[in-house]
Amino acid sequence: MSGDFLGFIGWLLQIFGYLIVFRALSSWFPDARRHPIVQLLFQITDPIMIPASRLIPRIGMIDLSPMIVILLLFSISDALKNA
Repeated sequence: MSGDFLGFIGWLLQIFGYLIVFRALSSWFPDARRHPIVQLLFQITDPIMIPASRLIPRIGMIDLSPMIVILLLFSISDALKNA
């Protein structure tokens, strides 16, 4: 039973990782930020991305925090699904 629960949590983390991918891709389109779906996407992912952006330093103008958060979420997701 706990394996099913951990698998479900892993699945949720993977979905959240994909939401962050879409958030990062939306940053390539400046006008997209005004779209209601993109605004909802930012509201959902901000609780993780704002602290991550503060902790992970930028390299010039490049923000690596989305990539690092995505890698962490997918790694934890895989570990939970295989547990």
